[in-house]
Amino acid sequence: MTKRNLSYLPILLLVLLMSACGQYNKILKSDDVDKKYAAALSYYEKEEYEKAGALLEDLMPLLKGRSEYERANFLYAYTKYHQQLYLESSFHFISFGQTFPRSQFAEEAAFMNAKSLSNESPSVNLDQQSTAQAMSALQEFMRRYPQSKYMADANKIYDELSRKIEVKAFDSAKQYYKLTNYDPQYYKAAVVALENFRKSFPSSVYNEEAAYLRIDAQYNYARESIESKQRERYLEVISMYQTYVDAYPNSKFLRDAERLYSLSREAVEKLGKNQPAAATATNNQ
Repeated sequence: MTKRNLSYLPILLLVLLMSACGQYNKILKSDDVDKKYAAALSYYEKEEYEKAGALLEDLMPLLKGRSEYERANFLYAYTKYHQQLYLESSFHFISFGQTFPRSQFAEEAAFMNAKSLSNESPSVNLDQQSTAQAMSALQEFMRRYPQSKYMADANKIYDELSRKIEVKAFDSAKQYYKLTNYDPQYYKAAVVALENFRKSFPSSVYNEEAAYLRIDAQYNYARESIESKQRERYLEVISMYQTYVDAYPNSKFLRDAERLYSLSREAVEKLGKNQPAAATATNNQ
């Protein structure tokens, strides 16, 4: 192709584009339902989802009572999904399931509702309310369609979202540990938060670290407490350590945990010698 011919290429492309746009606008304004529906399917197949969606939205009121009405609703929800308008696609997949509960597409619509919501799940450092909503939708889908061909995908997505909730919960528990400011009540809150994490996620890979941090927080809680409360709180450190070493005998935190255990034993022994004096102390911490 000569340089002269190449210079005409942008003009030619512009003409073709204008022609295509003109054709689309003509179809959009057309009253021919069958022609418009065929065009919507064609645009959908060509992955021109915005155009397909606009045509389907215009068509759906006109297709009521016809066999194409069901499929038009289903594809319309998908046009929103493919445009990454996930809250809208979720709404329309739910609406489809409610309008066509016996449809051959009802199962897929229920799965796509949950998948749409899962795509709205934010990064782990943000609020995870939408993640919880997606997990709830997945649970409902798995309950309704236990033999679904989408079950493997649903389980995979659920596990990914669950992992995100787990990481968020662990990070939140660690925040109590980081924000103690040498206040015994903050250390106590950290102990409780880390234990609540363990109860909520008993199989978590973070439980080893959480168990160590709980020992550390309890040790500091005892150290910063008034003397009359210190002995029982150091004894709790010792008890936590014994449970910890049984569960994680090869832990990477073991040396630090052993140091806190030894310091707690020394403190208990020392406090035992001072017990009569400690008994007269105030009891408000």
